[in-house]
Amino acid sequence: MARVEHEPGFVLHRRRYRETSLLLEVMTRDNGRVGLMAKGARRAKSRTLGTLEPFQPLLLSWAGRGELGTLTSAELARPAVPLSGERLISGLYLNELLYRLCGRHDPYPELFGAYELALAALRSAPEYEGELRVFEKRLLEALGYGLLLTRAADTDAPVSQGLHYQYHPESGAVATVPGSSSRAGYPEVSGDTLLALAREELTSDSQRREAKILMRATLQRYLGERPVASREMFRRHPGR
Repeated sequence: MARVEHEPGFVLHRRRYRETSLLLEVMTRDNGRVGLMAKGARRAKSRTLGTLEPFQPLLLSWAGRGELGTLTSAELARPAVPLSGERLISGLYLNELLYRLCGRHDPYPELFGAYELALAALRSAPEYEGELRVFEKRLLEALGYGLLLTRAADTDAPVSQGLHYQYHPESGAVATVPGSSSRAGYPEVSGDTLLALAREELTSDSQRREAKILMRATLQRYLGERPVASREMFRRHPGR
């Protein structure tokens, strides 16, 4: 029986199992996404009661082989400021992306670090939308679907800050005339935004707005037709 001790991780998703237990999907630093059964976790005297919550940095230990391990311990790695409002919904969005796009037991240590940075921004940064786009970019890179942001797909010329482009998911950015009809729904984005996203420095509202459109269109190819639940929550949230 394989055993893992004190692995840094976060709960992505949890649901009740039988009378007192939980089924967990967790994202770990060295083992990627892992399914775990937390036996007795809902009992009043459970040591993990109140610990197995999303966004809390944990040290997880488990045993077992196959698709579902058995949790043996869970400790808080450090105190964490809870999320609320739109920041909570954004955190749920990050968790949903990881849960739906990352295969089990595939390690993504760099993506784990990007997730921690995104959560830190949600907890304390005045503006956090740019960090969400950077996380999405790094997620696609980790999955092998990285965006081509610095050179035009049709000419191999460097992307120009002053030009506009349609981004073709199969190939990359193709220069276009601003306001022209978007072929097959390909998102239109400025060269300025493409280069800012490549640098991971989205500093203006226009860059963040265009990057959001680009990343949403690109991610949808891999998410499939099932709606993204956290986006539906955004639509219902006042002021969003």
